[in-house]
Amino acid sequence: MKNIEIDDELYLHIVSNTQAIGESASSILRRLLPLRDNNQLSVPASPLVTETKGDDTKQGELSQNTDVADSNAVGAEFGEIEPITRSESVFNFINKEELAMQRGAVGRFLLILAALYRAHPKKFNIVTNIAPKVSARKNKRLYFALSEEILTASGSSTKPKQVPQSPFWVITNSNTTRKKMMLTEAATLLGYDENDVIKIRELL
Repeated sequence: MKNIEIDDELYLHIVSNTQAIGESASSILRRLLPLRDNNQLSVPASPLVTETKGDDTKQGELSQNTDVADSNAVGAEFGEIEPITRSESVFNFINKEELAMQRGAVGRFLLILAALYRAHPKKFNIVTNIAPKVSARKNKRLYFALSEEILTASGSSTKPKQVPQSPFWVITNSNTTRKKMMLTEAATLLGYDENDVIKIRELL
């Protein structure tokens, strides 16, 4: 088994292509790689695979230290994810004009999360399970929590802000790619299919 490091953009692409609860990163990549000539996934062959002479077998596994291995495909640790219904869809709560008025990604990020909370107030707590990869530190940084103090204690310069009209707080010091990843994981855990997850993510 080979260990590799991946960047945020590739991680985001892999997570957004999860098709089943508990699907491993290797399974997702094996499904996607045959489509790379159609621009489904643009990844150099050498970092992902190791070819052996006289053997057509390609071996490549994501590192247990990467975000993907840490989550083992979104939702694997959190039990069955129930599909959403039209009546509770976040798109019933998204105000695109209000999003367009925001000057920065942080404002749009908070509004999208607020819409997700309004659509799913009873199960939104599941997003508190989303976290970055385990670092060398004893304390693992959190992305979501029920108080500003918890997020502040989990890492430095987290810049926590409250999700509007909800009891939840979220860190906002991450870059746009990381924010999109957080939206991807949140939407997936809340039961959205791949197409809707992409739509939600691209609202940012």
